[in-house]
Amino acid sequence: MTPERIIRILIVDDHPLMRAGIAGEINAQRDMKVVAEAEDGESALVLFRLHRPDVTLLDLKMPRMNGFDCLQAIRAEFSKARVIVLTTAIGDIQASRAFQAGAVGFLLKDTLRSELVNTIRLIHAGGRKIPPEIAQQMAEHSAEDVLSARELEVLRGVARGRSNKMIADELSISEHTVKNHLKSILSKLNADDRTHAVTIALKRGYIDL
Repeated sequence: MTPERIIRILIVDDHPLMRAGIAGEINAQRDMKVVAEAEDGESALVLFRLHRPDVTLLDLKMPRMNGFDCLQAIRAEFSKARVIVLTTAIGDIQASRAFQAGAVGFLLKDTLRSELVNTIRLIHAGGRKIPPEIAQQMAEHSAEDVLSARELEVLRGVARGRSNKMIADELSISEHTVKNHLKSILSKLNADDRTHAVTIALKRGYIDL
């Protein structure tokens, strides 16, 4: 394999053991090489500028700059960057946000051993990758109204165990407004009550704890 044909890869994940495992799998391939590793989004952006990798593997949950912000920053400077998002979650909302931000692949961490190298080759060749279970979720919810930024703030308050009054005080809005937001949230998520709404939101990736 000549150097010109080797796929150059940047790994971005805040867990050293995860990075080591991914790097070991990649470097064992004759047509791939890890050119850099980053533990947060800010370092990833610096290393991307330096190495211009063919494919970037990007975790979503990281300190300093999360994966979504990092992805948007990379794509703003390098519109042809090919980024595969790595995540432990299977929510359609996270996947939708990632693809809207410019990702071309989405991989669940528990499938890396079986799908990582083939997905890298697919993405490098110009393809896209969406796990079937996430694609199904995206199709099922495509016609639904998404939660607004304020509704997400209210829902995060509910997830933290806050009462309507506490949420109202924290957001500097009236308790009546909080109740109206909750009514809209229950309707949009097709939830029976506030606890059910939090469960659905966590599963789909609207919020995380």
